[in-house]
Amino acid sequence: MNSDNRGGRNRSEQNRAGGGPAGQRRGGQDRAGQDRAGQGRGGPQRRGGAGQGGRRGPGKPVRDEARNAAYDLMRAVDERDAYANLLMPTLLRQRKIGGRDAALATELAYGTLRGLGTYDEIIAMCSDRPPEEVDPPLLDAIRLGVHQLLRTRIPAHAAVSATIDLVRLRVGSGPSRYANAVLRKVATRTMEEWLPIVAPPREDDPVGNLAVSYSHPAWIVAALRDALGGDVEETAALLAADNDRPRVALVARPGRCSLDELVAAGAEPAAYSPYGAYLREGDPGAIQAIGEARAAVQDEASQLVALALTRVPLEGDARWLDMCAGPGGKAGLLDAVATQRGARLLGADVQYHRARLAWQATAEAKIVVADGTEPAWRPGAFDRVMLDAPCTGLGALRRRPEARWRRDPRSIPELTALQRRLLGVALDAVRPGGVVAYVTCSPHLAETRAVVGDLTGDGRAEILDAREYLPEVPGLGDGPYAQFWPHRHGTDAMFLALLRRR
Repeated sequence: MNSDNRGGRNRSEQNRAGGGPAGQRRGGQDRAGQDRAGQGRGGPQRRGGAGQGGRRGPGKPVRDEARNAAYDLMRAVDERDAYANLLMPTLLRQRKIGGRDAALATELAYGTLRGLGTYDEIIAMCSDRPPEEVDPPLLDAIRLGVHQLLRTRIPAHAAVSATIDLVRLRVGSGPSRYANAVLRKVATRTMEEWLPIVAPPREDDPVGNLAVSYSHPAWIVAALRDALGGDVEETAALLAADNDRPRVALVARPGRCSLDELVAAGAEPAAYSPYGAYLREGDPGAIQAIGEARAAVQDEASQLVALALTRVPLEGDARWLDMCAGPGGKAGLLDAVATQRGARLLGADVQYHRARLAWQATAEAKIVVADGTEPAWRPGAFDRVMLDAPCTGLGALRRRPEARWRRDPRSIPELTALQRRLLGVALDAVRPGGVVAYVTCSPHLAETRAVVGDLTGDGRAEILDAREYLPEVPGLGDGPYAQFWPHRHGTDAMFLALLRRR
């Protein structure tokens, strides 16, 4: 990721997308006036919690391993487009960080990555230069400090002291004075007091207000609002859910693991999926069934869209296809259900490493490396086809804290063109009377309803009411599609269309 497009650094582009003019500070004060106004106030009271790192002495700065791990993760995300959810476990393991320190490192890194947009607006109010003009290594350290001040129970003095130690260790003594000045100004207000100052009024600019208040790029806010029918208050609830830490969802692959086995290992049954469970604490990899690939970590909505495909009645039902099978979540569940019914699953993915992950997730399926846009199978060869299409991933932002800053609306035309091409191949691959499930982990209308509408306009496929095959789940929308939501269902925002080939 470029250092100039993260978390609102490129403010002019963000403003064109609906975030408000860059030089116009809300609350009736310019930046210099805001700085002066903040000088006379005491810092907010911090409640409970022991600050890691302690007070800074006159000698060497204290090295705090948790904060250093969080900082290194943020720099890796910025410098080499690392995936936070993949890198963090590796960092903790390599540095032998566990227990409360591991929890602190994870909270600081993930929380800061989620809150970048809001934090940069506040930093801009407390600085003599905009965030995009601050050296990126220094800016990341300050962001970590702002998160501690405004979103954690760490006492203000400990948050500032530990952050200054981090800056002195990793950036330098000179920059630590700048960081200290900024953080002390940030500490003069709580988050609830800052938001009316940095966010435009909701009645004047609802998209800009939500973008700053909930730390999402304005174009994503607008897309999610459109997918929710323009309801601003429900959009706010969705954005808030994106900023919550998701629960760890598990799936017991039928015929290979029972739900009771997961419950005995410490999980609790999920709300909707008959094979789903949630693990409130602990390492899912320590569960024997997961280590043996008889169970897996899989979002509950991901389980349910796969099950919906298997629930559509068919005469003759032996050959199933998962066109974009990697990394294997849906393929693992489809393979288990197919095996119970005497059917066989073929899984395909264009990337070798993703195909290998799908192979590891399945027991009886045949997995091949193949480009779904240039199929190696004959037309009409399958009874059921799963197409979990490549998409923007806007429905899984809560699981990938940095993803919202990586996505670019300019990629959508290319993605939707690919989605249309893949769905056309999927409809060709299924026999007359067979069923295709079109799935995206995005509620964006351009990737969901628009794609399905374009590919069914020629009359070759009938759109089934997907809600009929998910009777246990309320609030899926007006049909015929099914749309899951984090704020309604506690799942990823996954879209499902079921199409029967005429």
